[in-house]
Amino acid sequence: MKSKTNWNIKVAKFAANTVNPIRDVVENLKIEPNAAKKFIPLSIGDPTVYGNLKPCDEIIEAIVESVKSNEHNGYVASTGSEATRKAIAEYCSVVGAPLEATDIFVTSGCSHAIDMCIAALADPGENILIPRPGFPLYKTLSAAYGVQVKEYNLKPNDNWQIDLSHLESQIDSKTVAIVYNNPSNPCGSVFPEQHIRDLLAVAERHCLPVIADEIYENMVFSGHQFIPIASLTTEVPVLVCRGTTKRFLIPGYRLGWIQVHDRHSRFGVSFRKGLTQLCQRIMGANSIVQGAIPAILRNTPKTFFDSALRVIQENAAFVYNTFSRVPGLSPVKPTGAMYIMVGIDIQCFPTFKSDWQFIERLVGEESVFCLPGQAFNYPNYFRIVLTLPLELTKEACVRIAEFSKRYYVCNNIVKNNAL
Repeated sequence: MKSKTNWNIKVAKFAANTVNPIRDVVENLKIEPNAAKKFIPLSIGDPTVYGNLKPCDEIIEAIVESVKSNEHNGYVASTGSEATRKAIAEYCSVVGAPLEATDIFVTSGCSHAIDMCIAALADPGENILIPRPGFPLYKTLSAAYGVQVKEYNLKPNDNWQIDLSHLESQIDSKTVAIVYNNPSNPCGSVFPEQHIRDLLAVAERHCLPVIADEIYENMVFSGHQFIPIASLTTEVPVLVCRGTTKRFLIPGYRLGWIQVHDRHSRFGVSFRKGLTQLCQRIMGANSIVQGAIPAILRNTPKTFFDSALRVIQENAAFVYNTFSRVPGLSPVKPTGAMYIMVGIDIQCFPTFKSDWQFIERLVGEESVFCLPGQAFNYPNYFRIVLTLPLELTKEACVRIAEFSKRYYVCNNIVKNNAL
């Protein structure tokens, strides 16, 4: 066989098929802020961006001690150190969903956990069900493996609960799992117990495991409750993906995990072996952070979580109350996580053909950047992040409200039609 005689380097299909919809939207938007106004990005799901939300002293001290001990500089078991897995199992165990260290697979962030779950469950040509609107990375990770996604609808007029009839209609012979996200990105919703049970009934009826993205666990507003999905079933096997990214305000530490909840061993020994082999691809998550995890999970005070959540809830209330009074905008009241989705009655803004154009002009005139709904395959909405200092949130809302009122013309249309 002859060797090549000229250069012809091609990108691999795996790389070519890896497209992050949010990055794609951001990079293709014409973002040219108004130089006369301070730029306020409301688009990044990183709670540390503005510096008002920081890890507490206990978290920092745990990392410092891990480094100073000189005990965590080398490789650890690819699935996670024994101490780390044990600490995570204790932290995540609840009534109805006990865990042992052997049920935990430590990953490099929650996104890596989701990636591993998809890779372990689905072969090319098979499909998984994902929420719409939902975290775009589900589609990105699936496409790279040749796994199809079928979207099930969430209902904005019902606090973004799952349209269970639509979900069930999407199931076919090649469906291998249901991806479930609670509390939700981008919706900021928190599911009540009965709704979760209804979803589990569908999964059980069709013998489908659930991949539960619970990275926002316990980030819920007053009057609401986070209920771990695994605590409500003994029949449906569940892979729970969590991490320290959001609640502990340390996304850069890149520490996540998979919890395997499987009372009847329906995943089987070969499946757990598959997860172990997938962990071996990167030789395990960061050992320094793993060394700090037991202390972080044990010592982080409740007051730290309460303080961060108070900031998010105050922002949520202000944004919702402000936009509820703005013609043409329809915010959906959030109950957790760190986002709010705001609907745009695009017919009342004839200057713009889409949420995309609405956001581009908003940036150009008011220097406020939100993610358009198209980033979540849900047009005529935009998502706002709620982790800013309240005064900056207020300034951004004032600008968005003024911009919306400037281009809103539905009242004129109604008057002209009435004449």
